[in-house]
Amino acid sequence: MSPLAVILTMLGWFLLILAVSLFASRGVRNSGDFFNGGRKAPWWVVAIAMIGAPMSGVTFVSVPGMVGTDGAAMSYMQMVAGFLVGYIIIAFVLIHVFYRKNTVSIYQYLDDRFGSAPHKTGAWFFFISKLLGASVRLFVVCITLQLMVFGPLGLPFIVNALVCMAIVLAYTFRGGMKSVLWTDTLKTICMTVSIVLTIVLISKDLGLDASGTVQTIKGSGMSRIFFFDDPNHPRFFWKQFLAGVFTVIAMTGLDQDLMQRTLSSRNAAESRKNMIIGGLMQVPVIFLFLCLGVLLYTYAAQRGISESGDLLFPAVATGGSLPSFVGVLFVLGLVSCAFSAGGSALTALTTSFTADIIGTRGKSEESIISTRKKVHLVIAA
Repeated sequence: MSPLAVILTMLGWFLLILAVSLFASRGVRNSGDFFNGGRKAPWWVVAIAMIGAPMSGVTFVSVPGMVGTDGAAMSYMQMVAGFLVGYIIIAFVLIHVFYRKNTVSIYQYLDDRFGSAPHKTGAWFFFISKLLGASVRLFVVCITLQLMVFGPLGLPFIVNALVCMAIVLAYTFRGGMKSVLWTDTLKTICMTVSIVLTIVLISKDLGLDASGTVQTIKGSGMSRIFFFDDPNHPRFFWKQFLAGVFTVIAMTGLDQDLMQRTLSSRNAAESRKNMIIGGLMQVPVIFLFLCLGVLLYTYAAQRGISESGDLLFPAVATGGSLPSFVGVLFVLGLVSCAFSAGGSALTALTTSFTADIIGTRGKSEESIISTRKKVHLVIAA
């Protein structure tokens, strides 16, 4: 796949999200609009955004690759079943608490319940872990873009990183959570369409119709979902299921980045609705990722492609053996996941640092907005 095709895909995506961001940020007038969308977001927008919100560029390449790694097959769906229970617990326990306290940041609950020290400690833990995590995710995507675009053009990695961060900053600086919600919705749609079309194109190249694709996946040896036979096995159902429950509670319910979307809903009832419906809609999307993984391994085996795991999807999509449109779909999915995750993390970090660590109580709206803008720029840098 040529660097020009990748650049054009990135440019098209950037212009699209910038247009969406400008549309979304028209009504941003105060800090509340930036932090939680003024709590006016339609529940269905939040629900669609929540489908793709936990999925970064790393997820986009890792989930398809895991089906052929160490006999994992589709055992990840056992964790996904646990995710649903976790989302229900968040919906009926945590959301009630956060709306009752009317918090901007979820860590403000710690201040009301336990005092300032636990509040600041929780906020700092989130800030450090999210900053490191978001940096690693963006770094992985930048490496991919360096190999595909910037390297062949003779541009150093620093240019790559600056371009990516400039894009993220451009569409989040004014709109904040309003921009994140609408761009996340767009990301979810683009990511899902990319996966479906890639499955169709690979199946076509393998000479498979719809029923043939289903039979190929079923007979691949990588379609097993449930592992009930050995309690000592790391993929034993109840281990995976419970891990899914607690993973979602910890990584969604106690994470400002993901909960900030949910707290943009008009009220607790709508917030619960988008949490549960978004969780349910995640199931078929993740299953599509795993089905794609099976087809990728099948295709690689027939074409003599040796890559596996995280390297499999990029190798097949951009290797030249498939139509170039598959490479475009891969780049579109990767870039949409990466920039969306980066923008979301930047907005959440700005919100938490401004509201939790610096503090907003007793300050004028002008002072809060000024502080927020400075924090936003410093974190992006």
